[in-house]
Amino acid sequence: MNSAPTALLLAERLGKALQAGRQTLVTAESCTGGGIAWLITSIPGSSQWFERGIVAYSNAAKQELLEVSHDVLVKFGAVSEQTAIAMARGALQNSHANISVAVTGIAGPDGGTESKPVGTVCFAWAQDNGYIQSAHVFFSGDRQQVREQAILMAVQGVLDMIEATD
Repeated sequence: MNSAPTALLLAERLGKALQAGRQTLVTAESCTGGGIAWLITSIPGSSQWFERGIVAYSNAAKQELLEVSHDVLVKFGAVSEQTAIAMARGALQNSHANISVAVTGIAGPDGGTESKPVGTVCFAWAQDNGYIQSAHVFFSGDRQQVREQAILMAVQGVLDMIEATD
């Protein structure tokens, strides 16, 4: 990652926040391809607060691993807040974690449409107490830049959620 020092500091902050709240995290990743999990596991001791990462790149994987319904995928598309929310909920249901983050998007260079151009990324953050938040954003840049921005936003979103629910 080009922003590695910033990303590592952010991941360290996340680890401290999760440990302070005795919480664990699961990731459900599509366009980031495991990048969030990679960043988190770069931190020594992350096994105390990182439960698992699920990379569900294809629609079939989203359905099989995260229980995203076929109807959601058909009605809203793989890149939608509805799919991200379903991924976040499915990650909690299929793990022992109590906080999840889900990311699905179009990193490029191909795959974009007029309504969902390259750089479109959807996020969801969920807690096992039912709290859930989602976002639909557009990042500029090439494939790597879109993915890096998505990883940073995903981690920051978990931190923000922890702070908002403290």
